[in-house]
Amino acid sequence: MIRVGINGYGTIGKRVADAVRRQPDMEAVGVAKTRPNFEAQTAVEKGFDLYAAVEERKPLFGEAGIDLAGDVEELVAASDVVVDACPSGVGEQNAEMYRAHDTPALLQGGEDAGAVDASFNARANYDEVEGTDLVRVVSCNTTGLSRLVAPLEEEYGIEKVRATLVRRGGDPAQSGRGPINDILPNPVTLPSHHGPDVNTIFPDLAIDTLGLKVPATLMHTHSVNVTLESEPDADEVRELLESESRTFLIPEWLDIDGAGKLKEFAQDRGRPRADIWENCIWGESVSMEGRDLYLFQAIHQESDVVPENVDAIRAVLGEAGREESTTRTDEAMGISEGMVPGTAPRASADD
Repeated sequence: MIRVGINGYGTIGKRVADAVRRQPDMEAVGVAKTRPNFEAQTAVEKGFDLYAAVEERKPLFGEAGIDLAGDVEELVAASDVVVDACPSGVGEQNAEMYRAHDTPALLQGGEDAGAVDASFNARANYDEVEGTDLVRVVSCNTTGLSRLVAPLEEEYGIEKVRATLVRRGGDPAQSGRGPINDILPNPVTLPSHHGPDVNTIFPDLAIDTLGLKVPATLMHTHSVNVTLESEPDADEVRELLESESRTFLIPEWLDIDGAGKLKEFAQDRGRPRADIWENCIWGESVSMEGRDLYLFQAIHQESDVVPENVDAIRAVLGEAGREESTTRTDEAMGISEGMVPGTAPRASADD
């Protein structure tokens, strides 16, 4: 069994912890928190051993009636690999601790790409991170774009990608984020950071990205134009994307016109926390004009990187190949069942 420590039990950490617990070849050693709060209490109630991330705050847990299993360094020492789900910038600060214990660690997309040995996306560069000490699982938006680019590049070749990202102002629990009543170019200079971040996965890809931030908390939405090197028809592209395990082509008959209905649909489907791990692509938006592909996709920022973290654990440790790992992850999490009964992705030619 792969022993996994999770440093940080917030939006991403708690989802990764649950996903790790569901894997047949993994066990969660425990989770670390900086302070006692409802998430720390939830972790204990779920049976996760809880570790203190900040030595000076350990007494606060006792005052709150929350038992600790130890401090974060003990968690790191007991783990084969650590998923660092701390706020942006903290993961890089923790890198020295992971190296001191000779424990490989996965940082999240908010960290600087220069702080790690490699950036990771399961669909695109799984085999490139084995044996590395520090790996960055790229951000939710970069994950979504990489999942889309990989099969298109393999099947048709790509001349240029252009994407406009309409980004949520904050997650539902981020009461301090915004805007409240505004639409902001974010950033106003070009490109947004997403294009260069995709290039950490696809170094030779020509990609331009624009960003907008809006007063919403549910999901991001991408307007994507890809100039392909060949000229498939729209039905061929839809069939290709439907064959991918982590892209969900929304059928028109579902009458889902936006992120609100998508989230309610996920909740009705019994997804934990109404999470949507897949790219959600509106099927009727997939269209071709000559060699130019156009489509809209929605990305659930709280959850799409979760299966990527699980796969990165196996990739870094060399425990399984890409097809074996992604299949195992998807089956354990319920992704392989598909969002609509009878629409689970078909096996690829590689299977």
